[in-house]
Amino acid sequence: MRSLVRHWYRSRLAVVIESVLIGFAVGFVIVLFRISLEKAEALRRRLYSFLPRAPFYWTALWAAALGLTGIFLGWAAKARPMIRGSGIPQIKGALSREMSFEWGPELPLKLITGILALAAGLSLGREGPSILIGAYVGMGVLTLFRRPHAERKYLVTAASAAGMAAAFNAPLAGVLFAIEELQSTFYPLNIACAMGASMAADAVAGYFFGLGPVFDFRHAAVLPLSAFPWVAVLGVLCAILGDLFKKALYRSLSLYDRLRIPQTIRPVPALLVSIPLGLFFFDITGGGHGLIESLSIKEPAFAMIGLLFFGKLIFTAFCYGSGASGGIFLPFLSCGALTGIALGKVLTHFGLALSAQRLNFMILGMAGFFTGVVKAPVTGIVLILEMSGNFNHLGSLVLVSLSAFVTSEVIASRPVYAVLLEWILTAKKSLNR
Repeated sequence: MRSLVRHWYRSRLAVVIESVLIGFAVGFVIVLFRISLEKAEALRRRLYSFLPRAPFYWTALWAAALGLTGIFLGWAAKARPMIRGSGIPQIKGALSREMSFEWGPELPLKLITGILALAAGLSLGREGPSILIGAYVGMGVLTLFRRPHAERKYLVTAASAAGMAAAFNAPLAGVLFAIEELQSTFYPLNIACAMGASMAADAVAGYFFGLGPVFDFRHAAVLPLSAFPWVAVLGVLCAILGDLFKKALYRSLSLYDRLRIPQTIRPVPALLVSIPLGLFFFDITGGGHGLIESLSIKEPAFAMIGLLFFGKLIFTAFCYGSGASGGIFLPFLSCGALTGIALGKVLTHFGLALSAQRLNFMILGMAGFFTGVVKAPVTGIVLILEMSGNFNHLGSLVLVSLSAFVTSEVIASRPVYAVLLEWILTAKKSLNR
């Protein structure tokens, strides 16, 4: 009997079952993370609707609170460098054995700093922290199991996929992101583990948030074939502007280093800048979920679209360079949505497209920007399909992603997470000298 149990435990079936258990555990932690963020975002909206009518000392108190929050975020980033930023480059480094995690102290810190950074109004997303939190939970569960390194690598990858699946109600995109971006390998066991963990995490998230898509764009009509040349043009624009987005991130990181600002106070300036932005341009602050939803309902004027785009891009780079905990998915998806809306307005102005098709271009802009920034076209296509709840865009999504990918290759624009990983490893080597 003992030998039978030992044989079963060493089988591939046991690894897949463990990935499902890890997925359930990740799902519950990410649900807690998402609920905390939603409540914090609602409170922040109420606060910024109250501050313009309140006496000035309320704004001063809020600034003081943000200053203290920034010092805590900076201290946490200095004490535990692995929790900085989105966490996706760190996962890539850990999977390639170039970096190592300590999940015990880093998991609660990542949860707390992720909630504080996003709740305070920094232009950062929840997806990177969710993926890293998933990896931490997976590492914690794996302390109960004795697995060889190769299988532990599969299970940590599966836990990361579960984090993305629970964050966006997108289980298939979670699987593809883990395989296409984190592992770049298509072994059957690797895929099966990622699928098991993602489906389990999505089931938990669906129980609490419902099984509907994150954005309800199901009313968008199908683009006619006559509009496909403009879809290809949109892909080119997204690749070029996506490269601009990446360069802004890199220059922000360089600027903080050149100015020699101590890590403990780096998030403070970005948090203080979020106050006037929150008062006058609220949509530039936060991850960008509300901005994308508002664009699908009511379009701003063309000049406002440009202001929102460059404001979002610059403020995201400023926030990310500070080392505060948060990702870039939602911010660059917001930039992609603004790019698509802008092109749609131009086309309708000259009679080259219908006004009802602007929503299509907004959705396609998100996929094109994802491909231009991350250079993971398959993940981008599936993610936008799952997030929008409309599978009628498949052909146009493939075209815009292909166009963005080819253009990014032509302009030699590298994947953002590969560059950020190199940045982290270079900084780590310089500290060890």
